[in-house]
Amino acid sequence: MIRFLQGFRGLLASALLLTPVLSAIAQEEKSAKPETFRAPVRGVMQKAVPEREVDESFSRHDVVELLAVDPEFSWAKNATFRRDIFHLKFECKPLRIVWVDLPQKSGKLQRKPVYYLVYSVTNVPIADQKTDPPRYGWMHPVQSEDEPHKFLVQYEDRPIRFVPEFLLESPEYQKAYSERYIPLALEAIRQREDRLPPGWSNTDKTVHREPLRSSVEMAGDIPVGKTLWGVAMWEEVDPRIDRFAIYVQGLTNAYQWKNLPERYRPGVDRSAYRKMLLKTLRLNFWRPGDEFQPEESEIRRGYPGKPDYEWLYLPNLSAAS
Repeated sequence: MIRFLQGFRGLLASALLLTPVLSAIAQEEKSAKPETFRAPVRGVMQKAVPEREVDESFSRHDVVELLAVDPEFSWAKNATFRRDIFHLKFECKPLRIVWVDLPQKSGKLQRKPVYYLVYSVTNVPIADQKTDPPRYGWMHPVQSEDEPHKFLVQYEDRPIRFVPEFLLESPEYQKAYSERYIPLALEAIRQREDRLPPGWSNTDKTVHREPLRSSVEMAGDIPVGKTLWGVAMWEEVDPRIDRFAIYVQGLTNAYQWKNLPERYRPGVDRSAYRKMLLKTLRLNFWRPGDEFQPEESEIRRGYPGKPDYEWLYLPNLSAAS
């Protein structure tokens, strides 16, 4: 009996000693669980890998303004312009449709479809990238110390200012739709997209949803390593449209420009004689359904003769729309 009591006391003492340890482990496991979530099922997100080139960091052009004064300015001919270029990582979910009661000019509400695209942008750290050279981050031209006339490219981690521009266009019907901020639709989209994943519980309020931002809220600097989630919305899309594209600008600051010297006049705006083209992502879609009841399940990525996505150089979307 005495031996039994001594053994019981030993077990009790061990349990008391282990209690704080087990409590600490449980607390650590709880804190290790992500506080934020927005991780779709694998394969849902579409990636748009940038076609990055070193040539994006420089270009050669005549200085039209100086040559207009003196055509013999040799150093104003074929001058080299260098610049820092960034690329953000872009991924998006399939294009979806939400039906929302929207106010009309008559003052009444009417149920209408709103097309929307949930996407993420990431300022990926150089150290986290497996490709050489890196696809994302800043590309910075630097002068070679050994050869002064030669420039090299360095890849750097820096915050990136993201100002998104979206445009939905149907070449078939020659219609273009600028992305809109629709508060009622945004609330409905958040309720739909912010559902907790299976197995998650938020009874103790420790799970925080990663904010789903409008384009207005997305504008700003993205720190290194940070991922932001946004949503672009369109209303009044012609239901007859079955082939269309969504253009995205702001994922990179790469651009091309072309001078039109014959249009130059002293004092005129540069846009009159200089054509600027911004590197733009084009997402292609196909909806083979009818025009009477558009359904998101009918929307396909890409369409016959076109890839899922492609990179182009286009004028500023805000000006084009």
